[in-house]
Amino acid sequence: MASIDPTEKQLAAIANSDSDEPIVMLNLNKYRDKAEYLDPKLGNDLSGRDAYLRYGVVAQRALGEVGARILWATESDAVVIGEESMGYDEVVAVWYPNRAAFLDLLAIPWYFEALVHRNAAVEKAAVLVCTGDKTPTLTSPFDA
Repeated sequence: MASIDPTEKQLAAIANSDSDEPIVMLNLNKYRDKAEYLDPKLGNDLSGRDAYLRYGVVAQRALGEVGARILWATESDAVVIGEESMGYDEVVAVWYPNRAAFLDLLAIPWYFEALVHRNAAVEKAAVLVCTGDKTPTLTSPFDA
């Protein structure tokens, strides 16, 4: 089973970083066909994508609380380079003013409670920490 949560080692690497620069977290999500809640009353009749939307509404509000924001999100429909099994359903780029803001997000109780929806929704995930610009925009490094 693929991990959908960060390990203690991964969180420690973020917490122990000396960098106070902005970051972009590139989220790659593969959704379950049907949500898998531990408590079926929460919505096992939902698709994984619909369960993730429940999480996303709360997450977006929490991102604002820590000064972060979603830059871009889109569906992914094919793997061009790499293993077919690497396929994901959606890519979400989230800008944070610094690594501490990401950790602050995890400390918001009502955000933490909403993770039940993410956990029910996501079959596999990868989140990459990328260097971000001081302003939360999408830019090309190749522009002159």
